[in-house]
Amino acid sequence: MKCIRCGACMNTCPVYRRSGGLSYGATYSGPIGVILDPTFDEFKYSELPFHSTLCGSCTDVCRVRIDISDQIYKWRKVTANKGYLPLAKRLSFAVAGHVFGNPDAYHAAQKLAGPAMEMAPHFLLYNRTLNPWGRDREIPGIAKQTFREWYLENRSNHDNDDK
Repeated sequence: MKCIRCGACMNTCPVYRRSGGLSYGATYSGPIGVILDPTFDEFKYSELPFHSTLCGSCTDVCRVRIDISDQIYKWRKVTANKGYLPLAKRLSFAVAGHVFGNPDAYHAAQKLAGPAMEMAPHFLLYNRTLNPWGRDREIPGIAKQTFREWYLENRSNHDNDDK
């Protein structure tokens, strides 16, 4: 890699901007650190590749055209293939893969999310083991209406405007 340490990837990364450098627990932070740090100790830094949304913003702003988001994705595959992921994370990824890959399951999960969040006890949502990010952050509230519901409700209004 030919990183010049300009910091553009850190400035644009939504995860890094929200969490800051200390949460990475490594020498190099931000998107470029997600790539570099596991080269020193794959097991110790095996969680870092999951500190990314893979939105590609870091790749877009990289001055020397490093495909950072692709490298992060590849590190995720290495981590998973070597079995570094904890059981809870492997199971949650399997469930998420099923839900996101099945429209009916996805829509059902959307409908259940609001009531589930309201009924879930505070200690469960902010449990240090289940949700380490919840230690210092409040989970935002669930929107009353999904984008899909809004779109289906308003699509017919816009279709009539074109006529």
